[in-house]
Amino acid sequence: MSRVGKNPVALPKGVEATIAGDRVTVKGPLGTLSQALNPAISVVRDGETLKVVPANDSRNADAMSGTFRALINNMVHGVTKGFERKLALVGVGYRAQAQGDKLNLSLGFSHPVVHAMPAGVKCETPQQTEIVIKGIDKQLVGQVAAEVRAYRSPEPYKGKGVRYADERVVIKETKKK
Repeated sequence: MSRVGKNPVALPKGVEATIAGDRVTVKGPLGTLSQALNPAISVVRDGETLKVVPANDSRNADAMSGTFRALINNMVHGVTKGFERKLALVGVGYRAQAQGDKLNLSLGFSHPVVHAMPAGVKCETPQQTEIVIKGIDKQLVGQVAAEVRAYRSPEPYKGKGVRYADERVVIKETKKK
């Protein structure tokens, strides 16, 4: 059986989990998240913990138990603490500015790039070259960060572009005559 799937998910104070049919809903101080379950697994509430149990001994059920345990754990973490992803802009004239639910980017194009934030995701710009994307859904926060990075991903010769704050860009050597 999956080693991750064997671990129970602890529910901290202030977090409620409801299991209704093929859906798990987690409600906490920051919001509510819901996840549809795979038929190969079932979720059982055991006091203040949730356990993911495979329906049978198949390899698929074993894999899904670990996957859904991680998804439920991320939901619990999201509604209690939330997730954030930091981006850095590297390059002369590259700027970012958060305005409500929109992110205005100046990335060296002839036009400014405006990225609309989906519901449940907020962005902040503590400095002109830093972007902080926050939300309760880990997948959605990562997806928005990837979309913003895709506007101008780091190029390999000077390293200019939008990169994750913890990302290391390997710089290539230029051609020699």
